[in-house]
Amino acid sequence: MKIRKCVIPAAGLGTRLLPASKAVPKEMLPVVDTPVLELIVKEAVDSGIEEILIITGRDKSAIENHFDNNIELEDHLLKKNDHINLDKIDKIVNMARIFYTRQNKPLGLGHAILCAKEFIGNEPFAILLGDDIMRAKKPVTKQLIDCFNTYNAPVLGVQEVDESDINKYGIIDYEKIEEDTFFVNDMIEKPKLENAPSNKAILGRYVLTPEIFDILENQKPGVGGEIQLTDAIRNLLDIQKVYAYQFEGKRYDTGSKIGYLKAIVEFALVREDLSEEFEQYLKALLK
Repeated sequence: MKIRKCVIPAAGLGTRLLPASKAVPKEMLPVVDTPVLELIVKEAVDSGIEEILIITGRDKSAIENHFDNNIELEDHLLKKNDHINLDKIDKIVNMARIFYTRQNKPLGLGHAILCAKEFIGNEPFAILLGDDIMRAKKPVTKQLIDCFNTYNAPVLGVQEVDESDINKYGIIDYEKIEEDTFFVNDMIEKPKLENAPSNKAILGRYVLTPEIFDILENQKPGVGGEIQLTDAIRNLLDIQKVYAYQFEGKRYDTGSKIGYLKAIVEFALVREDLSEEFEQYLKALLK
């Protein structure tokens, strides 16, 4: 079955980026001149996704405004004959069919995904976390979709992380199937280093089947008193095979200050209109 839909959870408070995220949703902070969330939506579209559900929260209206028409701005650009920016805005509005629902209470990632149950229906679907942007030759979500089509089973996007970061992520216990593909035996959400089964962490991209919703409806709170998606996927192992795919590409955690800064610098350095001048600036700064 073709994967047509995806869910982007974007309801978090963004406390790691305060005070900037007090008035501006962290997902709308710009990487050079493009909001984080727009980069994530573009990845979904480039992966063949047709319908997107963004899970929002209170004070997130800027997200909906960004992907909607702005008649005054468009009229202003038209009068200035600024067709370059007019085309940019038009592309944003017409990227995909985007829908919204609100997570009324901050009960965790698992609860946010559960809010998508009616939207997804009985289809497999992708999840792209609203904090994580990827830079890859082939869109990371497309890499996972291709793996799903091969094994017809849920797929988790993973990469190896440093030992000091293991307690930040869901960590998998696995058996190697192919060079970048693994059968998942078990997983632990944010384990201590001594309890971690490996250093392969689930990093912001998933392809799941609708069976996950029945599990999430009965899932008890886990780490942090929240309903954890990792715990629900662990229970999914009892009824389905689950695979992990070590994706090609670089992931940036834009919910953290360092991750956000790295994304800005590295995205700027690959921009044809900015790279040369910006690189010269950085070299001069380092001197």
